[in-house]
Amino acid sequence: MNAAPVPAAPVPAAANRLRRALALGGWLLVAFIPALSGAIAPPGDWYRALAKPEWNPPGWVFGPAWTFLYASMGVAAWLVWGRGGLRARRRELGWFMVQWLLNAIWSPLFFGLHQPGWAFAEILLLGASIAITGLYFARAHLVAGLLFLPYLAWVTFAALLNFTLWRMNR
Repeated sequence: MNAAPVPAAPVPAAANRLRRALALGGWLLVAFIPALSGAIAPPGDWYRALAKPEWNPPGWVFGPAWTFLYASMGVAAWLVWGRGGLRARRRELGWFMVQWLLNAIWSPLFFGLHQPGWAFAEILLLGASIAITGLYFARAHLVAGLLFLPYLAWVTFAALLNFTLWRMNR
């Protein structure tokens, strides 16, 4: 005779909280990785020598802004992941990784290779991928989608600045 299958024991609440906390830390770590591209290709003398519009933000603004944006991205990805995991949220988290990669490419393209024209084309793709990711995230978890709005606004501003710097320094 075959014995009836034994149901899996429920995961204790403390273990589930630990798993979710570790996942949050993991998503935050992933979200901050593109910041390394800025460390590899920092603004440097080339950027400082560029003609800039009056509305160009001071350098000290970028660190806090990107810290907030990367943290928001990590929390948003974690919220979406929490709605079924990687397998269930493959499309949403796949788009997250597309925008993540495009985010990482921009600094080396602009600052490292000194290619503001190519960087402008790339940042347009980044903006589109952020919008798509935000829409998919909003369908999975409204707060996650809303967390992408400041990121989209900042990258839209950065695209305008990128275009202006390119045009002013041709």
